[in-house]
Amino acid sequence: MRVLLLGGTSEARVLAGLLAAEPGIDVTSSLAGATSDPRLPPGRTRSGGFGGAAGMAGWLREHRAGALVDATHPFAATVSRHAATAARTADVPLLALRRPGWTPGPGDAWHWADTAAHAAALLPALGRRPFLTTGRRDLAAFAALPLDFLIRTVTPPPPPLPARHRLVLGRGPYPLDGERALLRAHRADVLVTKDSGGPAAKLAAAREAAVPVLLLRRPPAPPGVPAAATPEAAAQWLRDLR
Repeated sequence: MRVLLLGGTSEARVLAGLLAAEPGIDVTSSLAGATSDPRLPPGRTRSGGFGGAAGMAGWLREHRAGALVDATHPFAATVSRHAATAARTADVPLLALRRPGWTPGPGDAWHWADTAAHAAALLPALGRRPFLTTGRRDLAAFAALPLDFLIRTVTPPPPPLPARHRLVLGRGPYPLDGERALLRAHRADVLVTKDSGGPAAKLAAAREAAVPVLLLRRPPAPPGVPAAATPEAAAQWLRDLR
């Protein structure tokens, strides 16, 4: 059975490894190509877009795919919509692999925003020295704010950027000691991030330092798509299809 795996996340790499060792399953991981030097998963890979839902459906038909797994980032809403449409068009079973979102614990002071623009509107009332970890594509929403930003991205972000900022480049997972050190060095008084799920040492560091957190909510998932919370559960779903 040929499987197209829309990847780019740590869960997608784990699933690709499980499927590469699975008899009777031929997996191709599709990477968006948004970052240079990506971490390549086991098995076949392809890079770049499909040209929308129609192009993805064409790929599924051309390669006689038996299943499609959307293991993209929880905020990759456009790709997830295209996957849902392509699966319906090509009549291919679709599964979403989504890590659970975060939930607040004792000592957390969390605030929620629906979009980056909404977060930018709320931010001045929460702090003056934000630690911003929303990713490179959402930074323009914060560019006009007269705050002292610490910004972390994997690759250098495009303009516009806030006038007062310090940029740190790095790829996770990030250790707790490092997150503590960044908060202290910047004297951060608010953490801004997305509800991505997964390991979150920055949330633990913010809790310890009594720093409030401003989180962007996840976009709604396409309706009617079954979901798995772990790579192991996704692998079992694929085994059951055969």
